[in-house]
Amino acid sequence: MSSNGFRVEHRYLELPDSFYTRVQPSPLKDAKMACFNHKLAQEMGFHVTNEADWAKIGGGTELLEGMDPVAMKYTGHQFGMYNPELGDGRGLLLWETVGPDGRRWDWHLKGAGMTPYSRFGDGRAVLRSTIREYLCSEAMSGLGIPTTRALFMVSARNPVRRESIETAAALVRVAQSHIRFGHFEFAAHHEGPEAVKTLLEHVIALHFPHLIKLAEEERYARWFEEVVERTARLIADWQAVGFCHGVMNSDNMSIIGDTFDYGPFAFLDDFDAGYICNHTDQGGRYAYNRQPQVGFANCQYLANALLPVMDEDTIHNGLQRYEAAYNGRFLQNMRDKLGLVQEDEGDLSLIMDTFSMLNEHHTDYTAFFRALSNVYAHGHAPVRDLFVDRQVADEWLARYEQRLEKETRAHDEREFEMRRVNPKYILRNYLAQQVILEAQNGDYEPMKELIKVLERPYDEQPEHARYAALPPDWGKHINISCSS
Repeated sequence: MSSNGFRVEHRYLELPDSFYTRVQPSPLKDAKMACFNHKLAQEMGFHVTNEADWAKIGGGTELLEGMDPVAMKYTGHQFGMYNPELGDGRGLLLWETVGPDGRRWDWHLKGAGMTPYSRFGDGRAVLRSTIREYLCSEAMSGLGIPTTRALFMVSARNPVRRESIETAAALVRVAQSHIRFGHFEFAAHHEGPEAVKTLLEHVIALHFPHLIKLAEEERYARWFEEVVERTARLIADWQAVGFCHGVMNSDNMSIIGDTFDYGPFAFLDDFDAGYICNHTDQGGRYAYNRQPQVGFANCQYLANALLPVMDEDTIHNGLQRYEAAYNGRFLQNMRDKLGLVQEDEGDLSLIMDTFSMLNEHHTDYTAFFRALSNVYAHGHAPVRDLFVDRQVADEWLARYEQRLEKETRAHDEREFEMRRVNPKYILRNYLAQQVILEAQNGDYEPMKELIKVLERPYDEQPEHARYAALPPDWGKHINISCSS
């Protein structure tokens, strides 16, 4: 390891000891470095010359001086039911570091083996799900959406039983914070008001320092409003890129508004408003179009956990910020995607009609908006070709061009801005599937190439155009299970 530009801390250990259990990682057999995020390491304040040294940390056979691994305790609502038994069942918080730019990073080893909170699990992660999380967190970062990040992953020879026997892997995931709504639920329902307050002050001190100087009542009120608004805006950003999380339990909701826990996620191909990407979600609770409501329900669970230390009216007022924050961000995102700057009262109905059309005609979501970003430059054909019924496209395009007459920007300027918000490249499920198959045969180069493409999703990258292709039939509607 090179000389560090970061400072080591472990502030999570300042919380009462009911919030964690110290656990040593269970070693993996012969862990090998699969992929290392050198760019991210630089942002965090260090660089790596020998990746193999780091494979030992990923494989749980070595710790750096200052690492003190703990499994975090939290609870949460899963599919609407409260579960007191939750906690890090296969992940360990190794330490926290603060980079040269003052940003703090939690290092979390995912797939580290059993903990007291594993319930019936083996504490391991499998190669396919580890690759999916690595790819998606980096894809989200490229899209500019708040997310946890992937620092590196290792693969190992240990067999892991899921629906079939698979091989083990582990991921070092980093984030400004790993504290979730579920931490507050644990504190409120099992530890009492003092614990809630301690956790609240901890989170504010580390992640909302601009609120520290306020008097307590106002500090808590402003903090809760910010958490609610961040959550609402995050989900509006997901909707704008066609992202489905798949398992929005309250223990998967980050207290700082990051996209957290990539299990059965998907980006929409053919637009389907009610798309369910998680095959264990029989009722469609976490369908694409239900995500905004679920985000609000999770804020309500958090609100209930804050009742012991906050005034009920204050909490109620904080919750009311959700709808305005979501609607405002969603409308802005969609107007940006359509290239509309002049405000017009007909815009919301244009947006909703566009969604209805995409839904009815199963149009590819990403390809539609990208083609629209070049309609002046490349003409109507790329948009029309996405529809079986060309007349539907023609009628919509006529309406759209009529709306554009109210705009004052030059066409090329508008389309330049549209290409900055309408990605050409997203992590389509079939692309993930292809690199997983290569990796299972020991070749990580396709994965690394895909990551490079996803780092710049808004750029044309003509040499990588094949990654923007519509999915083959086998690659549509791949269902992903929670066991991933």
